[in-house]
Amino acid sequence: MKRELLGPDFDVDPYPAYHRLRAEAPVHRVRIRDGLSCWWVSRYDDARAALADPRLSRDPRVAVAAWRAADRGRRLEDEAALDVHLLTREPPEHTRLRALISGAFSTRRVDALRPRVQEIADTLVDAFAARGTADVIGEFAYPLAAAVIGEILGVPAGERGLFRQWTSNAVPGDPAPAPGDYLRDLLRAKRRAPGDDLISALARSDADETELLSMIFLLVIAGHEGSVALLGNALVALLTHPDQRELVRADPALVDAAIEEVLRYDGPMEVAAWRFATEDVTIGGTVVPAGEPVVISLAAAHRDPARYPDPDAFRVTRDDAPHLGFGWGVHYCTGARLARLEGGIGLAALLRLPDLALAVPVAELPRQPSFVVRGLHALPVTFTP
Repeated sequence: MKRELLGPDFDVDPYPAYHRLRAEAPVHRVRIRDGLSCWWVSRYDDARAALADPRLSRDPRVAVAAWRAADRGRRLEDEAALDVHLLTREPPEHTRLRALISGAFSTRRVDALRPRVQEIADTLVDAFAARGTADVIGEFAYPLAAAVIGEILGVPAGERGLFRQWTSNAVPGDPAPAPGDYLRDLLRAKRRAPGDDLISALARSDADETELLSMIFLLVIAGHEGSVALLGNALVALLTHPDQRELVRADPALVDAAIEEVLRYDGPMEVAAWRFATEDVTIGGTVVPAGEPVVISLAAAHRDPARYPDPDAFRVTRDDAPHLGFGWGVHYCTGARLARLEGGIGLAALLRLPDLALAVPVAELPRQPSFVVRGLHALPVTFTP
């Protein structure tokens, strides 16, 4: 869809195309694949209102029959079995499912993780600091995110490499168990021998197994891919804006502000989770018919000049307006505090490397072939050993 609609350079720099869409077709029906279409929302005010509109449901069961049939037909059976989670349910189901995991991501629990996240980040940097080169994605961002979410969930350290295979197929041809099979075995093992981890806590709940497996899989994906993309995008933004990088180096307290600006300027989630109109809904003056899918473009909304002065500028001291990087309303991301913690600690650890620089031009960085996540496959850097 991206290349057909928005041009061959869209993956590297989608923002000029988003400027055109906001100006010319802010709520626009586009064809995405196999003849299926969705409504694309690109202005900030429309996006924020749509994120909180109860008439736009995340539950695909309200979609028109033709869309549902085509969508189900493209899925692997194992993937469909992992779809009963926070991104596909509305209250009261969503409320019940969210309650199962909210304690693990409370302010107190996340803040208590700070020393451990710092330890992991420092250990990873130490492993390549004497070499002068590194792939920040493969050698730092992925293992950091995998270790943190793996420890929260209770996934054995030696098995966390499966996360990357499930999410980005980084090791083509390498045999790996299907997510559903692996997580089912792990859940049942935790029931027999529980530990002090989230999967053990979930195993003690009265939710059915399909719900539990779906929730665990969502946590693996959201707690892994999003954090990796955020850290990679943050480092690229600072390395391509030396004045902002020096501000952060001079005042380490600005690291958290830099993460917030990255979430707006070039965030890890290009679009929000799909919505489906439960009735005819008017968005930005355009009527979206009942049953139609709606895609809210966070990346486009975050460069809206009607909301952000000079939106294409990257400024770590920006305080113009809140961003939508973690959603809005009842679906606000449960793991937002953890993502911020990982991003801030990880970025600060990397910035301690002397003379840190990109090893290749930004346009040559390999990107994830994802419709949802805006992230990198690899991020080669150089520095003084």
